[in-house]
Amino acid sequence: MKKIVSPINSREDRLPPGQHWTNRLHVLGISDPPDTDLSHYRLRIFGEVEEELVLTWEDILDLEKVNLVADFHCVTRWSCPDVSWTGFQSLEIKKLVRIKDTARAVMIHSLDGYTTNIPLEYFFDEDVIFAYKLFDMPLPSDHGYPLRLVIPKLYAWKSAKHVSKIEFIPENKPGFWEQRGYHILGDPWKEQRYSV
Repeated sequence: MKKIVSPINSREDRLPPGQHWTNRLHVLGISDPPDTDLSHYRLRIFGEVEEELVLTWEDILDLEKVNLVADFHCVTRWSCPDVSWTGFQSLEIKKLVRIKDTARAVMIHSLDGYTTNIPLEYFFDEDVIFAYKLFDMPLPSDHGYPLRLVIPKLYAWKSAKHVSKIEFIPENKPGFWEQRGYHILGDPWKEQRYSV
């Protein structure tokens, strides 16, 4: 299995400004975790693509597996070092669908109604994965079961839980928290917490 250590872990300023280290991932979300039956679970890839694609859970497990170790930075000011995730790289999606030149960002949709936006230049970084294991164990429901996006370079609200849809969009429009005053990007080292 391919192993990746996020480049943020070797930064001289590894702990972003305004953050403090903690030894665990705290649980935050917009609702209780949804009940998910993997036999009925589907991941839909659509929007600015030549032809939309729907993956079953078996399809997802067939994708090349990677292990990612990355610090995890929450906008609420805690950071957890060296979190280990297993899943597939976002780059695998480029092998599955033809993305139109008009695509500028993705909107991630979750089973609980949550959404978040990511510019393509961040979404397709090597250390961005869709995880189904956390520290070599199946992803717990309160941490995003069955599938969680992990984007180490951005605040953790961008690492959407319970992912069900990947929508390629022609402009970088705001998702759930971005519509409620969070920054459109969310770079922890620039303290991009809020839009104002």
